[in-house]
Amino acid sequence: MNAWTGWALAALGLAVGWTQWGWQGVVLAVTLIIFWLLLQFSRSVRVMSQAAQAPVGHVDSAVMLHAKLKTGMRLLDILPLTRSLGEKVADDPETYVWRDTSGASVRVELVKGRCTRWELLRPVDDAAA
Repeated sequence: MNAWTGWALAALGLAVGWTQWGWQGVVLAVTLIIFWLLLQFSRSVRVMSQAAQAPVGHVDSAVMLHAKLKTGMRLLDILPLTRSLGEKVADDPETYVWRDTSGASVRVELVKGRCTRWELLRPVDDAAA
């Protein structure tokens, strides 16, 4: 969800709570906003703790990861697919790499926290070259 949309919904909830039930409506709206924020925080902690259990930059299958990626995905959406933290290789744009046991790797570029570009890099086979 867009940050502006979230803040607009929170403000709308506060306004509706105030007009419908007065200060009790505002308390209800604030409670719901805090609950929503706690759910988001809990999800982030769960994803990060799961990703921290695996080696950095390792993925089971680079080809499957490449097939599941979509433009606009956040890093928090990519980490459950990889089950590990990516190896950061560049800062501008923010770029992460995941490798599998065959040597294939997926390079993901994030701009403003969203996936904009990714590519599958396969190892060069000396016998075929």
